[in-house]
Amino acid sequence: MKTAILDRDGVINYDSKAFIKSPDEWVAIPGSLEAIAKLKQAGWRVIIATNQSGLARGLFNMDTLNAIHLKMRQQLAAFGAHVDAIFICPHGPDDHCTCRKPLPGMFIEAMRRYDLNPENCVAVGDSLRDLQAAHAAQISTALVLTGNGAQTQQQPLPPLTTTHPDLAAVVQFWLAQS
Repeated sequence: MKTAILDRDGVINYDSKAFIKSPDEWVAIPGSLEAIAKLKQAGWRVIIATNQSGLARGLFNMDTLNAIHLKMRQQLAAFGAHVDAIFICPHGPDDHCTCRKPLPGMFIEAMRRYDLNPENCVAVGDSLRDLQAAHAAQISTALVLTGNGAQTQQQPLPPLTTTHPDLAAVVQFWLAQS
């Protein structure tokens, strides 16, 4: 089964330098929820892999993060869609974990848990660390120009990374390839 592994902030929803700290601050990027619905309708598995260092920083707690994800899931349901799993790294930048992107821990755990072949996976991110983590797990990468993507585009990207205006454009590209 084809699997899309998506970053959250800057890919599915608008990002904030001050972090997304409440359900009210979580606002979907136009077209992103419909794009996930198109993937699901085409038979894809959709997984989110997201650094959430706001937990370690004390900016919000797990109940709040769950409420944010509930809002996202409810909005997806309005399009007849869902995500299959959400992998989070709750650690801060200095916690020396193996899951915080740019390390591939969340991708490796998703591949282990779902018995995924990296050749059937694609990952979407707006930051270099998203792409580096996926590339380290041998997963194809796509950069979106939403979120931090415009700045990220100026940096050296992993080989064969495709670049797209937003998640909707990535999904259109992938579905045309299948």
